[in-house]
Amino acid sequence: MEKVNIKPLGDRVVVLPAPAEEKTSSGIIIPDTAQEKPQRGTVVAVGSGTESEKMEVKEGDTVLYGKYSGTEISMNGKDYLILRQSDILAIV
Repeated sequence: MEKVNIKPLGDRVVVLPAPAEEKTSSGIIIPDTAQEKPQRGTVVAVGSGTESEKMEVKEGDTVLYGKYSGTEISMNGKDYLILRQSDILAIV
């Protein structure tokens, strides 16, 4: 797992989104403009939580999150998402 130089605050987490699907199950190549945003990723940094919300996810967890959740950022040529723990739907 890679380390990032970001420390999320409160109940926020930093997620490295999984790559978008480039082919369908039948082998058809999907152009970049038609690819769906990934809804799965790996947690790379976790905030300390708040008094009312204990952090349940940890670094290295693979999570599912809402399609339009979080804020996209780029660091060192990679795209990350910063989102609240409550935007995470499940740990897989």
